Amino acid sequence: MIKVRRLVKRYGSKPVLRGLDFDVLSGEFVALLGPNGVGKTTLLRILASLSKPMSGEVFIAGFRLPSQAAAVRRRLGVVSHQPLLYGDLTAEENLRFYGRMYSVSNLENRIDKVLALIGLSRRRRDLVRTFSRGMQQRLAIGRAVLHDPEVMLLDEPHTGLDQDACAMLNHVLGEVAARGRTVVMTSHDLSVAGNLATRFDILSHGKIAASVQRSEIDPDGLMAYYRKIVNEV
Repeated sequence: MIKVRRLVKRYGSKPVLRGLDFDVLSGEFVALLGPNGVGKTTLLRILASLSKPMSGEVFIAGFRLPSQAAAVRRRLGVVSHQPLLYGDLTAEENLRFYGRMYSVSNLENRIDKVLALIGLSRRRRDLVRTFSRGMQQRLAIGRAVLHDPEVMLLDEPHTGLDQDACAMLNHVLGEVAARGRTVVMTSHDLSVAGNLATRFDILSHGKIAASVQRSEIDPDGLMAYYRKIVNEV
């Protein structure tokens, strides 16, 4: 579903991704781990067609980036650090706007289901600018799953969420994974990643330093494994 070859990205003279190779099979849930500043967000932005690499090849669902970005975007659901919602629209108006962009069938019914899923049914007619940071993040998650995308890209999606919202997000991601969708999620919380992902990739010095399947590692040993790889690199 995702194929990346020899990916290079620099910011000025600072190299971030250094010839990175990255493959994700259809239906995999990959947790992308690594210290701050190693390029996790940069990689997700390139996969989401929000940033262009200096060189290398990127394919999602068989479409090449950046030349076929429009086809890729229709297959993506993206959750970033910033909710990127329209504050002067209500919750349901935000979802309706994006639903029309994606030509979602039975849109009003789908909006009802998504608002119930993210726990915002009672606030559906409130302006988004009146929402807390956590509520806005809930709505951003709802927007990302509204069109039932083939691929979900999530950059630290638990940031700013309270305990109930984190549980809601984990439930949503569990449903997405159960439907056979492909998920790539960055996370600093190894306990959360360990409970959700089927594979753990550690990014360090601009490349994937290690990749391990959940079946190959004890969840309680993920932190020790992570520290070992980062320290060795």
